[in-house]
Amino acid sequence: MGYHTFDADRADRLEEAQRRYRFLSAEELLWGLSADGDETVADLGSGTGFYTDDVAPAVDHVCAVDIQDSMHDYYREKGVPDNVDLVTSGVDDLPFDTSSLDAAFSTMTYHEFASQDALSEIRRVLRPQGRLVIVDWAASGDGTHGPPTDERFSVTEAANALGQQGFGLEFEAVRTETFLLIGQA
Repeated sequence: MGYHTFDADRADRLEEAQRRYRFLSAEELLWGLSADGDETVADLGSGTGFYTDDVAPAVDHVCAVDIQDSMHDYYREKGVPDNVDLVTSGVDDLPFDTSSLDAAFSTMTYHEFASQDALSEIRRVLRPQGRLVIVDWAASGDGTHGPPTDERFSVTEAANALGQQGFGLEFEAVRTETFLLIGQA
């Protein structure tokens, strides 16, 4: 039931740190991932690599997954860390081996790929006990930031979708415009 992807012509907006960190800080994302430095992690819907850049120093390897080549072009121009691979793919057909990732995260992109097929695919590529961190625009928000409210999910809808794919819910929080879910495969 995912919706449209972010317009790559507006990619500069994804680099506005003050705006982005208002909804999710780097510290909170790293806390959610619980990285110890040896992990291979996927950023699902990486866009310009804004949050990928925050995670890269804390893990061994990051796969920046985006369906739009133009987002990867933007990231290349900005500069990609040595331990980051750019992967052009949809989330429902990830080019990774089964149980090959220690963790995955999605920052403000769940609404773009949300489907049982995508969640099943994420579950497939995560190792047992692997973590999935989702921060997305909440259906309860007012819509002044992010996508229109009719393209958003509630934390309950997202948590139920994860549960249907066998994820155990470790943490959930709802804020004014966003929600945070941490699931374990």
